[in-house]
Amino acid sequence: MDRKLVRPGAEKAEVEALFILPEGETVIRRELSAATGRSRLFINDRLGSQDAVRELKPKLVIHTSQHGQQKLLSPAFQSEVLDSFLPDTKLLEERDARLAELKAVIAEMEELDRKCDEIAGQREFLDFQKREIAAVDPQPGEEDELEQRKSVLKEREQAGECFRNALDAIHGESSLLDALSLLSREMGIISRLFPDFEQEHAAVEEFRLHLYEIDSRLRKGPEHLGDDDDDMTLDDIEQRLYKLSQLRRKLGRNISDLVDLAAEVEEKLSFLDACSLDRKTLERKEAEIVEKLSGTLETLNKARKKAAKELSLRIEAELSDLGFSEHVKVHFEFTEVPLHDGVTDLRARIMWTPNPGQPAQPLDKIASGGELSRLLLALTSLRRNPGGEHLPTLIFDEVDAGIGGLTLGSVGRKLSELAERQQMILITHWPQLAGLAERHFSILKEVVDGETFTRCTELKGKAIRQELVRMAGGGQQGEALADKLLNQR
Repeated sequence: MDRKLVRPGAEKAEVEALFILPEGETVIRRELSAATGRSRLFINDRLGSQDAVRELKPKLVIHTSQHGQQKLLSPAFQSEVLDSFLPDTKLLEERDARLAELKAVIAEMEELDRKCDEIAGQREFLDFQKREIAAVDPQPGEEDELEQRKSVLKEREQAGECFRNALDAIHGESSLLDALSLLSREMGIISRLFPDFEQEHAAVEEFRLHLYEIDSRLRKGPEHLGDDDDDMTLDDIEQRLYKLSQLRRKLGRNISDLVDLAAEVEEKLSFLDACSLDRKTLERKEAEIVEKLSGTLETLNKARKKAAKELSLRIEAELSDLGFSEHVKVHFEFTEVPLHDGVTDLRARIMWTPNPGQPAQPLDKIASGGELSRLLLALTSLRRNPGGEHLPTLIFDEVDAGIGGLTLGSVGRKLSELAERQQMILITHWPQLAGLAERHFSILKEVVDGETFTRCTELKGKAIRQELVRMAGGGQQGEALADKLLNQR
C-alpha cells in the first residue's frame, strides 16, 4: 500500500470491520503509517498476516463486482466455476497432488540428465585423473610423514659420522685409551709412593673405565639408540616425495585435495555408470504416477460432465427467473488440455444460446455487460453452503450494471431471495433495487475547509424517500416512483 493513501497531515490511515459470526465477534483492522509506509494487520487486536485473513475470507465475505463479470469471460475461470460445483472436491486435490508428484519426478529426471551429460563430457578427463592418482596412490598426510621420516634418516646419517669421528678420537694414531691406560698405571705408582695422589689416581682410573664404556656404546652405532624399523631408505623417501610432487604439479592440487579428488572422481564415474539404472527407476516411477493420474482424471472428468449437465439446467432456471427467455440454453463445452504425454485434462467453457434460433456460442464472445451481471448473480445464487450453517456476507458492487427496464424487477426478486438466505450489501444506482432494502445508507463526498471527505450515513424515515426520489430523477415522476417502491415493500 502506498503511503500517499494517508490523508495529508494525518499520522496513519485505518480501516476496521466487525464481523459477527456464530462463534463470536471478529474484528479486523488495518493500519497504514504515513511516516514509514508500513502496513499492519490486526485480528481481534492481535497482529495478524495476509495469509490469516485470506483463510478467514471465505466465511466472511463474497465480493461480486464488475471485475467478477470480466473474470467470467475467461475460459480458465469458467472451468474453475464448474469445478467449484463438483460434489467431491477431493478429486481435484488428488489430481493436483498427482500432478505435483509428476512434476517433481520430471524435474528429477531433467536434473539427472543434465548432470549425466555434464559428467559424460568430462569422462575422458576424469579417467585421466583417476589413472594418474591411482598410479601414485597418495595417502592422507603421507607427504608430511615422509618429510618427517626423511628428517629422521638424515639426522641418523649425520649421527653416524659423529660416531665414527668419536671412535677415531679414541682409537686414532694417538689412542686416547692407550694414553689413559699408561696414565692410570703411572698414577698408581705415584699414589703408592705419594698417598696424597690417591684421589687423582682414582679419578684417572674412573675416567678410563668410563671411556671403555663410551667406546663400547659408540661401536654399536646410532641405530641402537632409537626405532630403526623404517623399511625405506633415504633414496626411497626422496623418490616417493618426487612422485607426489609431480602428481601435485600435474593436477594442480595438494596431496590432501588429491585424496579427496580421487573419491570425487570415483563418485562421479560411479554416478555416470548408474545413470542409466537411475533413469529407468525414475521412468518406472513416472509411469506409475501417470497411470494413477490418468485414473484420477478419468473419474474427475466423468464427474465434471455429470456436474456440467446438472449445473447447466440450474443456470438456465436461474436465468429464466432473471428475465431471460425461457428458451435460453446453457451448456459446457469441453476441450482437452495436455498435461503430459498421453495424459489430458478437460477444460470447461460456458456455451450459451440467449435467444432461440441462434447457434450456441462461447460466453466470452457474445455476452453483454447486463447478461454477464445476471449470469454472475445466477452463479452466486447457486453457490453451495458446505457446512449448512453460517454463510458469508454478499457484497454486490454495481452488479446491476448494463441492465434496466423489466429486467430490474427480475434481478430485484433474485437479490431479495438471496438476502433472505444471507446478509447482503448492494451498491446500486437504481431506485428499483435500492427500494427493496431493509436498511439504507447514502454515500456522499463533501468538502469541508478545503478537504474532501466521504460520508456513509444511514437513512431513515423521510430521508429514504428523498434519496429514492433523487435516484429516480426528481420531480413528480421521481416522487411517484419513490412512493410506488416504498408501498411495494
